[in-house]
Amino acid sequence: MSLRSLRGPAVINMWASWCGPCRAELPVMQSLADNAQGKLTVVGVDTGDTRDKGASFAGDAGVRMPTLFDEKSTLLNSLGRINLPVTVFLDANGKSYVHPLPLDAEGLAEQVRKHTGVTVTP
Repeated sequence: MSLRSLRGPAVINMWASWCGPCRAELPVMQSLADNAQGKLTVVGVDTGDTRDKGASFAGDAGVRMPTLFDEKSTLLNSLGRINLPVTVFLDANGKSYVHPLPLDAEGLAEQVRKHTGVTVTP
């Protein structure tokens, strides 16, 4: 999967196994992916992590959404961010919004609705 080929509406969540807030947020993202049912694409990006640790944590957390691996934090750095988690919301027209803080289910639903125009309950 290439992020360049991703069309909105979509949610891209950058996380790492060593990031406490990411560990709490990732199951909420998976729940969003489970409930999106073709309305929205949800993709994770394991960022600044080791492949083994990221895969182990994702497996333990029940992550089934497509997840990319970005060992060198290239995407995070290109967004001018240094802290995780970061979530990018992409609407159907390609407009993006970067949210730099962890999200709970209610906050995620609100941000999805606000920035993609899609109503989904995580």
